Amino acid sequence: MPDTSPNVPVPGAPTSREASAQAAAADDVAGQSPTAVRTSITVPDSVPMVSLLGSADELLRLLEAELEADVHVRGNEIALTGQAADNAFAVRVFDELIALVRTGQQLRPDSVRRVVAMLRAGGSERPADVLSLDIISRRGRTIRPKTLNQKRYVDAIDENTIVFGIGPAGTGKTYLAMAKAVQALTTKQVNRIILTRPAVEAGERLGYLPGTLSEKIDPYLRPLYDALHDMVDPESIPKLMASGTIEVAPLAYMRGRAQPYDAKVLTPNGFMPIGTLQVGDLVVGSDGLPTPVLGIYPQGKKAVYRVTTQDGGSTLACGEHLWTVTTPDDRRRGTSRTLETQEMLGNLRWGAGAHRYELPLVDAVEFEPQEVPLDPYALGLLLGDGCLTTATTPSFSTTDPELVGALESVLDGIELVHKAGPDYTLRHVDGGRGGLRIANPVTEAIRELGLAGTRSATKFVPWTYTHNSAEVRLSVLQGLLDSDGGPVTQRGCTCRVQYTTTSERLRDDVMFLVRSLGGVVTTRTRVAAGRRPGLALGRPVHHRHDAHILDIRLPAGVQPFRLERKRQVYDASGGGRPMRFVHSIEPVGEMDTMCIQVGAQDSLYVTDDFVVTHNTLNDAFVILDEAQNTTAEQMKMFLTRLGFGSKIVVTGDVTQVDLPGGAQSGLKIVREILDGIDDVHFANLTSTDVVRHRLVGDIVDAYERFDATRQPAPSRPAAGAPVRTSRPRRQGS
Repeated sequence: MPDTSPNVPVPGAPTSREASAQAAAADDVAGQSPTAVRTSITVPDSVPMVSLLGSADELLRLLEAELEADVHVRGNEIALTGQAADNAFAVRVFDELIALVRTGQQLRPDSVRRVVAMLRAGGSERPADVLSLDIISRRGRTIRPKTLNQKRYVDAIDENTIVFGIGPAGTGKTYLAMAKAVQALTTKQVNRIILTRPAVEAGERLGYLPGTLSEKIDPYLRPLYDALHDMVDPESIPKLMASGTIEVAPLAYMRGRAQPYDAKVLTPNGFMPIGTLQVGDLVVGSDGLPTPVLGIYPQGKKAVYRVTTQDGGSTLACGEHLWTVTTPDDRRRGTSRTLETQEMLGNLRWGAGAHRYELPLVDAVEFEPQEVPLDPYALGLLLGDGCLTTATTPSFSTTDPELVGALESVLDGIELVHKAGPDYTLRHVDGGRGGLRIANPVTEAIRELGLAGTRSATKFVPWTYTHNSAEVRLSVLQGLLDSDGGPVTQRGCTCRVQYTTTSERLRDDVMFLVRSLGGVVTTRTRVAAGRRPGLALGRPVHHRHDAHILDIRLPAGVQPFRLERKRQVYDASGGGRPMRFVHSIEPVGEMDTMCIQVGAQDSLYVTDDFVVTHNTLNDAFVILDEAQNTTAEQMKMFLTRLGFGSKIVVTGDVTQVDLPGGAQSGLKIVREILDGIDDVHFANLTSTDVVRHRLVGDIVDAYERFDATRQPAPSRPAAGAPVRTSRPRRQGS
């Protein structure tokens, strides 16, 4: 703080502020008009006078014009002559300017004017604190708020999830929001920046414009690009945009994350078409648990692609649909990225043909537990090596005594009686008690499950087992693998699991079980025609059905076998890590589409073949610019895209609406709709916050005065006349 004293310094004398207050009080008591007093300020040696007063005393002349007190400078002494209140105000101005110089800032005429304006407006914030708040710095240039309202706007962005910045052009709404977005990205508060604005000048119908998509939309997004280049190294921007770290798109293209109506989504009751979902329905998230549908948004006809994974799974999605993926570089850094379908097109391979984009896998899905009529492990064994025709007593074939004991132990009241060779009969121990024939419980269960009469090529896993708890599903899978599966080892590789069946339906059910437990499975078919026949008792046995061979990998901690000899082989090599990659993306034409918003923390949900995808924006800083040109429906769509860990800033000027046909601006009504909702803030900037040429603020004020004079004065209706209301005139359209 500079030294301030009267003209003749006296030890213990009051400060200039105290002296001014005492003088003013004395004058009031005496009933006399204030008299001119003289106050001096000693500028510390650490503050160069040229920095304070400007080159060729430019700032000094500006201060002389702005202050009521007379200002005289000699050396590092500043003398103020005027009324006590004027001197006190001038002292405050110099205090703030000296504080700004001490922060290393270079004073300019506009910063001096702002200090004076802020002090005149009053308030608790010090101008030096406002003007020295650094947001980001690049190449020696620091971006800061320049007015009190701008600082409050910046503080609101820090403190709230959704902020609306409303004010005239030139008030820094978009520029400061962009600076906060870059700051959040560099400090790793978010991992993505999304910049969008409506392209209403073309009615959001950009197809008729010549050139590529980027060439069509760039004119509407140019202000966002310009601000971005001021804050980020221009050479790194293409890389950030290619990786999806920064996305710049018109609002119409941002909303189109969609799938066709007949695309399947996994729910607690199984897969259902996405088009049948309603708000409040439950779908399965990436953690395997139910999550509610928060929003449903029809998107009309869109170009749709089939996204296929290397294990044969596939689903349909539009070009703007979002995918969370991990590249080899991401894996090394322990990160992931979110890309659109069209961003992955033509870029699916890495290095020597390896897949580039790895998809997340669903955790073990938790369907609602259900009572089952037959132990799930026993069912798996019988589906593999049992006879379920029910024309005779159910039987089981195996050469493993361990499986005989395991099956007998899980079937109450059943004993396995050896017939011949590998064949055993499942005899009911109380079947003939007291001369009565009691039905075999295994036969009853088989009939109840609809498996009676099925043979090797027609067997299946009943729905009550595939859509049951993870424990039940794993037990069924273990029974199937202990009977008809086994570990496959290769030198230097982890162990994979192989399973073979001649039933197409059972093949699909096993794939469902594996994927629902968080694993991956690929399938291939060995056709029966032309295959060398097998041998039974020395006689050739021709193949009557195609064989479906499944290669399986399960997550760590999920044991595929109970049979000890198979378990030991599997554990010796380990099962490896199941991985799923995007293998191909092929166009399939245009379809009616819709998108959903889910309540899961990562916004992921499970679609066809247990492919994990998502539709909202997590850990992102999203800026909607020129929001006055959004409709009410567009504003709702945009705000409900908010994901976890994200922040939204909406900017606009409600006096400059360009919507065609008198459409209502979503920005004009959103305050009324969201009034009182916590974590939503409305920041209002005015002509005093304009940071362009000072004339811009004067022009804004002039137009506001002109518009005010053109408002018709309300006329009083005649007695008994009906009162008519007129639609308010739309301004700025």
